Amino acid sequence: MPSSPAQRPRRSKLAKIESRQALVFASPALVGLALFTIIPVVLSIVMSLYDWPAFGQRSFVGLENYKYLVTESPDFWPALRNSVIFTVLYVPANIIVSLTMAFIVGPRIKGRNAFRVLFFIPVVTPMVANVLVWKMLLQPQGLFNGIAQGWFGIELPSFLADKYWAMIMIVVMSVWQGAGYNMLIFSAALEQLPDSVMEAARIDGATGMTMLFKVILPMISPSIFFAAVMTIISSLQVFVQPQMLTGGGPGNATLPLVMFIYNTGFKFHQLGMAAAAAWILFALVILVTAFQFKAQKRWVHYES
Repeated sequence: MPSSPAQRPRRSKLAKIESRQALVFASPALVGLALFTIIPVVLSIVMSLYDWPAFGQRSFVGLENYKYLVTESPDFWPALRNSVIFTVLYVPANIIVSLTMAFIVGPRIKGRNAFRVLFFIPVVTPMVANVLVWKMLLQPQGLFNGIAQGWFGIELPSFLADKYWAMIMIVVMSVWQGAGYNMLIFSAALEQLPDSVMEAARIDGATGMTMLFKVILPMISPSIFFAAVMTIISSLQVFVQPQMLTGGGPGNATLPLVMFIYNTGFKFHQLGMAAAAAWILFALVILVTAFQFKAQKRWVHYES
């Protein structure tokens, strides 16, 4: 039944009151968003166009910071390369280990809840604590080398002082730290597999690897895609692990781009240069994510 002309002003007034009340309740979050996200983002764009030392006179230089990073900086490209190498090694390892753990804690496994808690403990443990434990384990006087020498008479290489082993150990430690998160995603996806489809596949003769690659993985591919996107974004921003395990060394062998940005801004006090490098990293993340969304049409299968 249509409302009468007398009711319309009343509803309009009530809607305005509700809008004001909503704005009052949302204002703390909006203020926080403006102070800690919008304003810093805008300021970082401005800073990237200036020669902006931490102390001293600032001067506008336009795109010179970006030009210097791309064409003259001795550390920018090695740092970018290290971030890409870490991502290429870490993401597949994380996905494979996470999927394996998800199958281990499958719905037909006894004690699956205990396994879930065990696998998820590194995720909720502070990153700094995990890195310090691994650093002690990987030292020449650490547990790993002690076991190898005492039990097998073998002396392991100095993992954190070797330019090849250092990156591998950072990847191993990062997989141990982060695989539990994706494990929960994949575990939830496996639990949602329809029994009718699985039974039909078995009737058709699908077993073992055929069942895994032709039925299970395609059906959970949306979850794999989500985990891959988020893992790649986080791995391109790796910082704590190399910072605390190796300090970016030996040399610059494990110096990632985020650590380069940190050093440029807070050790060498070149805030404009650091802001420019941060926006290059942002552009890289956007491009990689856009490529993933473009490529997903070829391998991600959504239920119609």
